Amino acid sequence: MKRYSYAWITIAFFLLSIAGHWIFGWYAFVQEAAQHGQQPELGEFAIELSRDTFENWQSEFLQLLWQVVGLAYFLYVGSPSSKENDDRVEAKIDELLKLAGGERADALIDEIDKRYLRTHGHAQPHAHGE
Repeated sequence: MKRYSYAWITIAFFLLSIAGHWIFGWYAFVQEAAQHGQQPELGEFAIELSRDTFENWQSEFLQLLWQVVGLAYFLYVGSPSSKENDDRVEAKIDELLKLAGGERADALIDEIDKRYLRTHGHAQPHAHGE
């Protein structure tokens, strides 16, 4: 539960907001029907609610979802546009260690990479269970 707390909080916010949207939408629909002297019908409300929900979903949530999840994914897979600026510096330091350290340099670089969870200049995902 603790490991995915951000996801659980996000789901809770989503469910609360969508429930609020539907509840207040129903009250507005009933009030509008009363102003026109009609009885509110659940079928008409479901159509209007679906339209409003998908309109909001498309204009707001999908854009944000793509920006956050898409950018996080491309950063994780290491696309060229998301390379960190320290990759070049790390490559230079590795080469300097090889020049100065001689035969022990590769072992030293591997040891440092393991200690800081790095592979080829990129961070590894943290092992929370370990």
